[in-house]
Amino acid sequence: MKSINKLKKVISLLALVVLVISCKKEANVNKDITLPFFNSAEFTPEWISEDSLKYNKIHAIPDFSLVNQDGKEITNKFYKGKIYVADFFFVSCPGICPILEKNMSKLQEKFKNDGDVLLLSHTVMPVKDSVPVLKRYAVDNDIDSEKWNLVTGDKEQIYNLARKAYFADEDFEKTQDENAFIHTENFVLIDKKGRIRGVYNGTLGLDTERLIRHIEILKKES
Repeated sequence: MKSINKLKKVISLLALVVLVISCKKEANVNKDITLPFFNSAEFTPEWISEDSLKYNKIHAIPDFSLVNQDGKEITNKFYKGKIYVADFFFVSCPGICPILEKNMSKLQEKFKNDGDVLLLSHTVMPVKDSVPVLKRYAVDNDIDSEKWNLVTGDKEQIYNLARKAYFADEDFEKTQDENAFIHTENFVLIDKKGRIRGVYNGTLGLDTERLIRHIEILKKES
């Protein structure tokens, strides 16, 4: 029994040492010029240094395969090594979606000559938002398919991405209702390794400006 208790104390001591070392490493991150990571739907910011034990366990967007307004397959490979902003919308939305489009268009204009920054909008009504519908929407709103993909596809995949990858559906966290319709104003900032680095209210001009500043910070980090 004594040897077991002694072993438990040694394990506890080692765990404490690891925790202290990890905390010291995190303290070395300059929060003024480094964006945090977001690893859960609570969107609790975490500053994690490359030599941290947590670094290889940071949440990342999983593989996906969808179709854009030009009928082209869009996968993670399109965004590999790129910074991108993701959101969720549907073409016939009369409420916040036109505002989301307006602010995404600001991002398109701001970074139109920057090949490292891309945009990705998922329809949450894929049954209605077919490729031709998305194409008409893109033409009507001067959307550049080289910069900004409007994607449709399997509803289950899109909804899983929204809820489990981008943490974009706040109501789901409360209700866990998989049949509920997704409608979110979030813009989600993704880094070159597919990790969430910021979330913003896409209906607010000030938050869009904050997002632009954070993209610039992320570019320097990359």
